[in-house]
Amino acid sequence: MELKEGLEQLEELQRKLYAFRAACSALYLDGVTTAPSDTEQGRGVALGILAGEEHKLMSDPQLGALLEQLWERREALDQVHLRQVEELRRRHARLVRIPAQEYMEYAMLTSQASAVWHQAKEQSDFSLFQPVLEQLVAYNIKFAGYYDPEKAPYDALLQEYERGVDMAALDQFFATLRERLVPVIQAIGAQEQPDDSFLFRHYPLEDQRRFSDYLMEVLRLDRAHCAIGETEHPFTLNFNSQDVRITTKYNPNQVAESMYSVIHEGGHALYELGVDPALDYTCVGGGVSMGVHESQSRFYENLIGRSLPFLQAIYPKMQEIFPQQLGDVTVEQFYRAVNKAQPSLIRIDADELTYSLHVMVRYEIEKQLIGGTLAVADIPQTWNRLYKEYLGVEVPDDRSGCLQDSHWSGGSFGYFPSYALGSAYGVQMLRAMERDIDVWGTVAQGDLSQVNGWLGEKIHRFGSLVEPAQLVRQACGEAFDPVAYTDYLVEKYSRLYNL
Repeated sequence: MELKEGLEQLEELQRKLYAFRAACSALYLDGVTTAPSDTEQGRGVALGILAGEEHKLMSDPQLGALLEQLWERREALDQVHLRQVEELRRRHARLVRIPAQEYMEYAMLTSQASAVWHQAKEQSDFSLFQPVLEQLVAYNIKFAGYYDPEKAPYDALLQEYERGVDMAALDQFFATLRERLVPVIQAIGAQEQPDDSFLFRHYPLEDQRRFSDYLMEVLRLDRAHCAIGETEHPFTLNFNSQDVRITTKYNPNQVAESMYSVIHEGGHALYELGVDPALDYTCVGGGVSMGVHESQSRFYENLIGRSLPFLQAIYPKMQEIFPQQLGDVTVEQFYRAVNKAQPSLIRIDADELTYSLHVMVRYEIEKQLIGGTLAVADIPQTWNRLYKEYLGVEVPDDRSGCLQDSHWSGGSFGYFPSYALGSAYGVQMLRAMERDIDVWGTVAQGDLSQVNGWLGEKIHRFGSLVEPAQLVRQACGEAFDPVAYTDYLVEKYSRLYNL
């Protein structure tokens, strides 16, 4: 086979895979935003068939032969094609081990599980979700054995979200966070908290939607290529570098919730919109890992969005949109309120300082679930105990506890550590960025073009061409070091609370 012919077949294959992914994404987006409530069965059937066809395509022996022929000629491939072959060989090797029937059944199960989770959360009743979650856990343990039988099951699943990271590395990472952050959290507990009552005044939803539009302008999100919707649990979906969707959730009595979800999801969107368009419709056309993705979303949400320079830039517009709610509140008061550090129940509403403790709860539970040492039925009790132990808070119900996140309903076991890793990656990127550009001088002017440009050049444009650890190293000029993250948090909150 001529190399040119092989590369043409490779391109055709990737476009077919893109079509499957786009169809599944469209069905998911519809299901959690605008679809009627009792319609998941039909989507489940469609998703199952699509998953079966994708599995058939990816496990085809002829595909394996094509990839091996291209791999044998890898010295003649450019960086992009070499990376595509590497990634597809990895996917092919993984999928050929999974029986097609199981793959289809799992796709249908995750579609049904999303609707069951929504119902269970609405009724605050974990027992409604328990049977389907037991099936999801069983599938993931089985799939982990297919992915890499040499690894512990949870280590195998972690590779799906952050290649190169395992439980040993995460145990050390979280131990560092506990050691450095818990004393600060305890010290803050003895301090007077800032008044944040104005954040919980009545903020009409239409005004919040106007404010979301404004935030997207400030973030420089091109609305011709990025739409915003509403859902129970905010997320971002990318179809390609020209079509990205973000969602948020509006609470009429909690303005910061939608504000920071828009900024967070906007960070995800900027990453996807910044990928080199030449990578569209290929297997390397999206973000490289969930940890790197979360580094972008939490970079914008916290490092930029909760900074005083950024708030000073946008606050006049906030007061214009919410004059009755914020007319008597200074920007300094607002800054202290949105940076209030206090252990809480809900992860997505948690402050920067305590956030990683929320992630640790989920990490500990996932390790035990996939390791076979925790029964699904015992999740609520374990969750409540760990929240008391790690954060010192009592969990009143399942809705505020183990049902608050949607991830497990989608089968995403191993995803949660990415949030904490991403937060730490982001701080290290900020320190490197500060050496290159005047970050805070431009942000104070409400101009994020230089920030976006730096991240676009160092992170976004590469898509999945570079492995996560290598990408962080080349962007920051050094290997990942969580101490930069803990130093940042200790310094910021010591200053905020006069410790």
